[in-house]
This record gives sequence, structure tokens and C-alpha cells, in this order.
Amino acid sequence: MLRISHISKTFNPGTVNAKLAIDDLSIHVEKGDFITIIGANGAGKSTLFGAISGSFITDSGRIELDGKDITLEPEFKRARSIGRLFQDPMRGSAPGMSIEENLALAAGHGGWLSSVSRADKKMFRERLSLLNMGLEDRMQQPVGLLSGGQRQALTLMMATINPPKLLLLDEHTAALDPATAEKVLELTTQIVDGGKLTCMMVTHNMQTALELGNRTIMMDHGKIIFDVSGEERARLTVADLLEQFKTASGKALDNDRMLLTR
Repeated sequence: MLRISHISKTFNPGTVNAKLAIDDLSIHVEKGDFITIIGANGAGKSTLFGAISGSFITDSGRIELDGKDITLEPEFKRARSIGRLFQDPMRGSAPGMSIEENLALAAGHGGWLSSVSRADKKMFRERLSLLNMGLEDRMQQPVGLLSGGQRQALTLMMATINPPKLLLLDEHTAALDPATAEKVLELTTQIVDGGKLTCMMVTHNMQTALELGNRTIMMDHGKIIFDVSGEERARLTVADLLEQFKTASGKALDNDRMLLTR
């Protein structure tokens, strides 16, 4: 489904600020995979998502989606088949537009209410009611007035209203309070499992990385250093992950945020 072959990316090459962010990385994602991704700050997790979504062109390697080479395809074209959520709830929606206008834009109506049918509005309300946040009764309210959790839940709905071939979730609950984060994660599981979506999710919570999805990968210095699924993954504990990181990287994990959310 997604095949990444030997991609590398160096930012600011030839300068004192040169940074090798992805180092000869390869991965094959099967259709229906829900992969959780963990690693310390600077491991290359978000950079990997940027390479997949087309935020930049890699220096080398090949990226294929559903058998199509998208290595050089611009970001706006990839967005037709790749959905992405960021850590910042303010990204991914238009704050000055209403909830209904944002959903219309995501559904492909160009954001013009005149092109939204009665059936579309009914569908929007039904989808919003699944969030259990009361947004179905506030469809004319500007998105900028929503809380971070409401906005992130709405953005998740927008990214999947037309099911993407691949959904990228880049620590999309990290900026939320624990209770709201849990609610958005439950919604995430509901949408991904219900729609049988292929999903890759970066998380700093190691327990979440083991509990959600069917496969976990660990990154360090732009490389995948551990890839586990099936029964082996089911037997793992957070302590096992920490030991695996030490074995694979030759050092102990020192990311406080990850260690505090075990």
C-alpha cells in the first residue's frame, strides 16, 4: 500500500547547520495497518510524515502509494489521498469559517454553502453527533471559537470525511488535557477501525503505542531501529520498549515526556 525505499533527507546541506533528518529509511505499510510510531525528540518522526505528505522532496529514495510513484508529486496533489493531523489544534481548519463551511470545504464543495445540499447538511450533523461534543447544534459557529479538543476532533472528521488512502496523525493529542486527549483517541480508534483506514500515528505515550493499532515502530536519528507486530508486540511492556531502545540505539531513552507517560 505504502512503500518507502531508501529515502534520505538532509536540511541545510553544506552548511554548519546541516542536519541529517532521515537516513536511508525503508518501510512497507500494508493496507489496513494502524502503526504507532515512537522515538525521542529529533528522531525523525515528523520529518518522515513530511516526506510522505510532500512537505518537501527527499534527497534520495522512492515513495509509492498504492503502486504509484509519488516521490516528486507536490503536496497539494498528495493531499487528495493523504490526510494529516498535527499536534497544534489550530492547524488543519479555517478559524474564520463556520463548522459547516469547514466540513463543506473538506467534502469538496469549495466551502460555498450554496453548493451544500440538504443531504450534505444532514450528513454533517450526523457525523458531528458522533463526537458527543454538541457541535451538531453549532454548525454556524466559527471554528476559531472552539476549544482545542473540539477543533482537533473536527479536524479529524474533516481529514476523513472523504476516506483517505493514508491517514497521518502527528501527536494529534499531545496539546490536549488528559481527559480530552483520551476522548480524541477513542474517536480516532472509532474512525480508523470503522473505516478500515490505513493509519500511521506518532505518539509520545509508550503505553498508547502498545495498546492502539496492530504494529509499532521505533525511530532514532532518522532510522527505524525496531519494528514489531503480532504476538511479539502483544507481549511487550513499556519496560520492554525502553530496553529495546537501549539495545538498538546503544543508549538509554532520555525523553522526559515519554518517560513520564509510561
